[in-house]
Amino acid sequence: MEFFTSAIDTLKILVMALGAGLAVWGVINLLEGYGSDNPGANAHVR
Repeated sequence: MEFFTSAIDTLKILVMALGAGLAVWGVINLLEGYGSDNPGANAHVR
């Protein structure tokens, strides 16, 4: 039973790390949308 407990703990850590990575990637994608490097991308704001 000890093996299953450690395996479940390892899976929890992996899932949390994957979720954190996806969250960071999503925030970066959101912030890229507000950049001024491409004025044509923000034409719909006016």
